[in-house]
Amino acid sequence: MSKQVRVAIITIGDEILYGQTLDTNSQWLSIELDKAGFSLVHKATVGDKEEDIVQALDFAGRQADIILITGGLGPTADDLTKPVLARYFGVELVPNEAALQELKELFRQIKRELTDINIAQTHLPANASHITNRLGTAPGIWIEENGKVYVSMPGVPHEMKAMMSEQVLPRLKEKFHVPEVVHKMIKTIGIGESWLAEKIAPWEQQLPKEIKLAYLPSPGQVKLRLTMSGHDPDAMRRAIDEQVQRLQPYAGKYIYGYDQDEIEQVIGDLLRKQQQTLATAESCTGGYLAHLITSVAGSSDYYRGSIIAYANEIKEKELGVSAVTLQKHGAVSEETVKAMAEGVKRRLGTDYGLATSGIAGPGGGTPDKPVGTIWIAVAHPHGTATKLLNLFKNREVNIRLTAIFTLGLLWRILTRKD
Repeated sequence: MSKQVRVAIITIGDEILYGQTLDTNSQWLSIELDKAGFSLVHKATVGDKEEDIVQALDFAGRQADIILITGGLGPTADDLTKPVLARYFGVELVPNEAALQELKELFRQIKRELTDINIAQTHLPANASHITNRLGTAPGIWIEENGKVYVSMPGVPHEMKAMMSEQVLPRLKEKFHVPEVVHKMIKTIGIGESWLAEKIAPWEQQLPKEIKLAYLPSPGQVKLRLTMSGHDPDAMRRAIDEQVQRLQPYAGKYIYGYDQDEIEQVIGDLLRKQQQTLATAESCTGGYLAHLITSVAGSSDYYRGSIIAYANEIKEKELGVSAVTLQKHGAVSEETVKAMAEGVKRRLGTDYGLATSGIAGPGGGTPDKPVGTIWIAVAHPHGTATKLLNLFKNREVNIRLTAIFTLGLLWRILTRKD
């Protein structure tokens, strides 16, 4: 059985520590390491201070076999990674001829003059070998000490990704014998995590011990991830697929897709297959529902358009909601959202009309209709389905959830899940 190969990631930079720059590097590295069969055990972000970097190196070195570092390889005084690594391992920074020749060739190609600052970037710790950076001026660093591998890469995402994919990861896989990892993502909608767990408990209890299950909730959805590791990927995929089939009687009515599927894409495929069309009428979501639908390439095949009816007069004039309905029941009501869905379906001549109306927050609530009270509707060829949502106090969360739940309601109608 292969030994688990443990990896730690250290991200260096004040701008990341202070939240001024989003750390997308460690997320991307985590995904790639997992796919390659490595076990990520630690992540850390530290600022541009030598003592903090040293502490991070000490801790990571105790936890992992491989320490991946991003950031701090630039040419300015605040780029400390190289000198700190040299002092950490008790060596000097020395010229690296191979790195220098690559940098000279790069500057020749871009027709720029090579400066002393740029040349200094090719000075590496004496115990290091260089890693080619084909997209930038800072070479990467590969150090093997005390049975561990330390790799330092640029913080610029596209430079780091190219270096990791083309050189570092293949070299690590060659040095360490790691098992293959196979994941299967099962995506559900219309049921909460605890309710889903209760429904699938009998299935979960009979899962083979070598297949691991994780619940991954996200707004309006719950993903189930099945994972196996070993050295026969085809056999592992067959074993996982068998469990997916066994799950169907327990959760099939909630499963809308797998792996990379998104609900807006799945709905688009269904509408295209059935040669049907869709329109939206939005109040509280303000166009976010339309944004999700049109984020799918080719959505013009089935999506006709939207009416953002934020004001009551627009609901009346553009969607045909009667003044009596608005006065008697209010804009946030089953009657109004039903009329909106039917109105946009009729106005744009589509097979389906979606509508949202509610109090997204943070203000505007009343004792009868507090913040988070939202009605959604789907007008379809055989009638109109409505649903009341009782959501949260957070405006952004409510907008996102409302759009997802509305798409979920449409999906259930298109697939006849109810």
